[in-house]
Amino acid sequence: MKVLIVDDDPASKRYTGMALEEAGIQYKAVDCAPDARAVLDGAEGATFDVLLLDVELPGTKGWEFLSDLRSEGVQIPVIFVTVRESLEDRVQGLNLGADDYIVKPFEFSELVARLRAVLRRTYRGEPLLIGDLSVDPQFRRVERKGHAIDLTPREFDVLWILAQAAGRPVSQKEILARVWAIDFDTETKHVEVHVHRLRKKIEAGGRIMIETVWGEGYRLLA
Repeated sequence: MKVLIVDDDPASKRYTGMALEEAGIQYKAVDCAPDARAVLDGAEGATFDVLLLDVELPGTKGWEFLSDLRSEGVQIPVIFVTVRESLEDRVQGLNLGADDYIVKPFEFSELVARLRAVLRRTYRGEPLLIGDLSVDPQFRRVERKGHAIDLTPREFDVLWILAQAAGRPVSQKEILARVWAIDFDTETKHVEVHVHRLRKKIEAGGRIMIETVWGEGYRLLA
């Protein structure tokens, strides 16, 4: 996940950046500019998955900024992050087309959980194919050799992370941060237990697909 933060408050950008860094999420923070296109240009052409947008921007409100963004044909998911907490503000933000609305100050885990939820709802890509395994994040469906595999929500989330990184190891720490949205002690058995269950389900009657890479984590084999 790559996140773009648009906020003119340095302290707010630092706090939000800390939340993303703790979860292992890449981000870029930029100040507001005269219009949405200028902000995107300021992001140096990078592609982002989610935009965190403040409402109280200088010169133009976040409401107008979102409208400007959509008029540019940019359909990036947007989460308003603001101190404005009234019901009217929340409703206005969502009615204008925001995908979510979170009030400052927020807990790190809440922001990360909302980011992941928005990505799950808005993802429109094709299922990932890893060998004979198909992982579809839009409908949260998994098949192997055409046969559906029933996974729990957490099992799916772990598999999706491994599928996105197919061929390279993913550490337990990264999986913990991305699936459970908080920085668990590395001694926890959460990842080990879920990987064990995944192996039983997706490898039943077939070759090994999830490999333990000692000292590095787990790797999904093509």
